Amino acid sequence: MTQKIEVKDVTDNTVKTVDLYQEREKIYVRRIKGFYRSLRVYGGAFLFAAYFGTLWLNWNGRQAVWFDLPSRQFHVFGITFWPQDFMLLSWALIICAFALFFITVFAGRVWCGYTCPQSAWTWIFMFIEEKTEGKRNARIKLDEQPMTLLKFGRKFAKHLLWVLVALATAITFVGYFTPIRQLIPDLFTFSTSAWAVFWIAFFTLATYGNAGWLREQVCIYMCPYARFQAVMFDQDTLIVSYDEKRGEPRGSRRRGIDPQELNLGDCIDCDLCVQVCPTGIDIRDGLQYECIGCAACIDACDSVMDKMGYEPGLIRYTTEHALEGKPSHILRPRLIGYAAALTIMVVLFAWVIATRVPLEMSIERGRGALHRITPQGQIENSYNIQLMNMSQVDRSYTLSVAGLEGIELIAPGQIDIGAGGEAEFTVRLVLPPEDLTLPNNDVFFTATAVDDSQVSTETESRFFGPANF
Repeated sequence: MTQKIEVKDVTDNTVKTVDLYQEREKIYVRRIKGFYRSLRVYGGAFLFAAYFGTLWLNWNGRQAVWFDLPSRQFHVFGITFWPQDFMLLSWALIICAFALFFITVFAGRVWCGYTCPQSAWTWIFMFIEEKTEGKRNARIKLDEQPMTLLKFGRKFAKHLLWVLVALATAITFVGYFTPIRQLIPDLFTFSTSAWAVFWIAFFTLATYGNAGWLREQVCIYMCPYARFQAVMFDQDTLIVSYDEKRGEPRGSRRRGIDPQELNLGDCIDCDLCVQVCPTGIDIRDGLQYECIGCAACIDACDSVMDKMGYEPGLIRYTTEHALEGKPSHILRPRLIGYAAALTIMVVLFAWVIATRVPLEMSIERGRGALHRITPQGQIENSYNIQLMNMSQVDRSYTLSVAGLEGIELIAPGQIDIGAGGEAEFTVRLVLPPEDLTLPNNDVFFTATAVDDSQVSTETESRFFGPANF
C-alpha cells in the first residue's frame, strides 16, 4: 500500500513527492558470540524448557498446569483456581506490571532483549535461517540471485523448519487448555475438536508470521511497550549506550596503530554493531526507542576492541549520568517506590494464597413462605445450600449453625464431595417460639472438612418468624 503527497521545499521553492509509507528493508542479522549472547542462550533455554516441558509434568494424576475451561477450573500444580478467584488473577497481572516497571526503571528494556516471547522465538528463527541459508553475507547474495533449485531447496528447508517450530509452539500452547497427552493422539487420529484445530492453526500462523516475517516490525510498530518505556527512563537508568567521547572521531585504521596518532577515537567504523542488531539501528546515533536492550552490539564491539588491543566497553550498559562524567544513583525514589510496592504486593499475594480456604458455600432461602409452623408448634425455615469443594482431593464436610439459642439443624450428617465437585441439598432450621427474639434474626452456617478443621467457611443468612412472636 502506498500513499504519496506533494510538499513544497521552502529552500529552493520546489515541489517534491513524498511517500507516506516506507517500504520495509529486510534486516540481515549477523550472529556474534559473547557474554550477553550466552546469557540470552542459557536464559532462553530455561524459558523454552519451562514452556515446552511444564505441561508434561503430572500432579495428583492430572496435568500439573491445566486451564480446564469447560469445568472452569485452572490447575497450577497444587492449587486450583476458580472463576471466583478472578481477583487473584487481576492481582497477579498487577504484580507482573509493577515488576516490568521496576526492571524498566532499573535497566531499561532488557525484558524485551532477553525474555520477551517475540524476541526469544525470533532468535530461534534467525538461527534456523543461518543454518539453512548461510551466514549474513551468504544470505544477502542468495536473495540477490535468481531462483534456482539450490536456492529453492534452502528456502524450502528454512520455511519448513519455521512451520514445524511454530506448529510445536501452537500445540504446546493449546496443550495447556486441552491435556497434551490426549491432544497429540487426537491429532494423529483426526479426532481433535474443531476449536482445538482452529487455535492450533491460528497460533501456528501467528508464530510463523511474527517470528519469521514481521520480526522487528512487531517490536517497533506493534508493541506498545516501545512507546511508553521512555516515560519510565531517567538519567540513572542502565541502557545500552555508545561512549561518544571515547569513540569519536571514528575511522578505520590498521591494527597496532595508536588512534591518537591519527587523531581518531576508538571506534574503527566497522559497522559490526549495526550488522548484529535485530532491529537494524545504529547505537552510535544515541538511544532509540527501537533498541530492545539485547546487548548484541556490546558483544560485537567488545570482540573488535579485543582484536584491536583496545579496552572493552566502547558500547556498554551504562547511564546517561555516567557518560557525562557524573555520579550515578542506583537507589532513587522512583525505583525504591516500585520495589516497595512490588514487595508488599508479592508478600500479600503469597499470604492470600497460603491462607486461602478451598471451600465455598452459598445459601438461598427455600421458595415459598418465609417460615411455617410445624404440627408441634415450632417455627421452621428451609434453605437450599450449595457446597463447592475447591481442593484437589475428595473430602467430607459437616454442617453446623449458630446465632440463636435453642435452634436445631436438620441436615445430612456428612456431605461427601469429590475433588473439584459440588453438592446441593436442602436443610431446615427449627426453633421453639419462645426462643425467637425478633421477627428476623441472623444465623450463621458453618461447613467444616472432616479431615481438616482448618478448611472451614461461614455464611450468614436470616431466620424468619411470625411478627407477633
